[in-house]
Amino acid sequence: MAPLDLNPPRPPALRLHDRDSVLVALTDLGAGAVLDADGAFRAAAPIPRGHKVAVRAIAAGEPVVKFGQFIGEATAAIAVGEHVHSHNLAYRRPDGEVEIGTDRRPLTPPDAPASFDGFVRADGSVGTRNYIGVLTSVNCSATVARLVAERFRAPEALADTPNVDGVVALTHQGGCGCGDDGEDIDQLRRTLAGYARHPNFAAVLIIGLGCEANQIPVLMARQGLSAGDRLHTLVMQESGGTMATVEAAVARVRALLVEANRATRQPVPAARLKVALQCGGSDGFSGITANPALGAAADRVARHGGSAVLAETPEIYGAEAMLLRRAVSREVADKLLARIDWWHDYTARNATTMDNNPSPGNKAGGLTTILEKSLGAAAKGGTTDLVDVLRYAEPITRPGFAFMDTPGYDPVSVTGQIAGGCNVVCFTTGRGSCFGAKPVPSLKLATNSAMYARMADDMDINCGEIADGTASVDEMGERIFRLILDTASGRRTRSETLGYGADEFNPWLIGATL
Repeated sequence: MAPLDLNPPRPPALRLHDRDSVLVALTDLGAGAVLDADGAFRAAAPIPRGHKVAVRAIAAGEPVVKFGQFIGEATAAIAVGEHVHSHNLAYRRPDGEVEIGTDRRPLTPPDAPASFDGFVRADGSVGTRNYIGVLTSVNCSATVARLVAERFRAPEALADTPNVDGVVALTHQGGCGCGDDGEDIDQLRRTLAGYARHPNFAAVLIIGLGCEANQIPVLMARQGLSAGDRLHTLVMQESGGTMATVEAAVARVRALLVEANRATRQPVPAARLKVALQCGGSDGFSGITANPALGAAADRVARHGGSAVLAETPEIYGAEAMLLRRAVSREVADKLLARIDWWHDYTARNATTMDNNPSPGNKAGGLTTILEKSLGAAAKGGTTDLVDVLRYAEPITRPGFAFMDTPGYDPVSVTGQIAGGCNVVCFTTGRGSCFGAKPVPSLKLATNSAMYARMADDMDINCGEIADGTASVDEMGERIFRLILDTASGRRTRSETLGYGADEFNPWLIGATL
């Protein structure tokens, strides 16, 4: 009798749920390729890796199901083994009543408390890095801010302050050409204040021009900021112009560096983690490997009393019902529904729609409709209760899983999450996004092994092992959680080594430019 094969070969295409009408190709398949272990299904045409193939006949107008969920409607009859993509699958808004709180589940406490080594600030907040920040109230002071940071770019400039991670200038395009009151400038002020308070900064210097709409005194008063040891300001028109302000700012930063260097890491509980959950350059593997694995890590963060924050409202569109079923209250659910309504109005005013997605890169990677993309993106949020819904850049105050209203554009979205207080970013990618976000470390999670091998210098962990059959989602979630703790304790990420992070600061400007 032949010996039992304890490690049977994985089929070339994967069925994610018993209800699914499609499989996902795990590798590039040629016409006639066998799709399952039994040889019952064959590809009718070439199927690219990460793309969908019909596992049963689907009539025109019939729902197409992936993840056990509706992802769109067939626009033509689809035969068994046929490629399912934008040529025969289209978006349709799902029907059904809104359910609230029906999927809530109690948190199970961890077997043992986890901790990391962080910087504890005087106000009790905890940082994972120790930077000096140079912020701007307006675009007009951006050049000065960059010139100041440039003085401290060379390694020898910080040789006497080894406990400081660097001096970073974070500039933006707003602050004027708008009213001095209203939603747009309030949001910019909230964003800048979030960075000014961020515990990854030992100290911050805000530089303004002097005549801008975003006046520094008004910013400070509206956001409850006050000058002190950690927050300083300079105004170019009062300081003598460009070079006089640069010299004054450089002198100020040199003094701040001495104090910042006195900060040292100390053990703190994992409850002090605030983790931003992000994705970019998604592909057909995102919802199978990296996103659910990050969701498993987010569950661990929540169980340890930390905060895990999902974002990108346009990229959970169509999957918001899954989040509403996890809402802890009607109030939290209504906050999410209100943000969806706001987006419908916002996109209509700008002559677009919420389903104007996925991107060309997403489609090349196998994603066809916004519903398919959203279901995979929402997996980053894990399975725990939705405890809060936050406006853009609003402070994160509740432990557990939360959602922040942001655009899907990665730099703008992460800027809001960091302004809210996130001190680690986890970013999944299937196509190979390159990203960092100072002053917060960003971990890059690859969805597939081919891209990980091709872009190993940019990736921190390979979640493609799940599709390869060498790791489970839960095992990978544990590895990600441990990597988050190590990173929070000072382990440098790939994006930090490469120097990413200053150019990605991008506050969301939603108003008219006047």
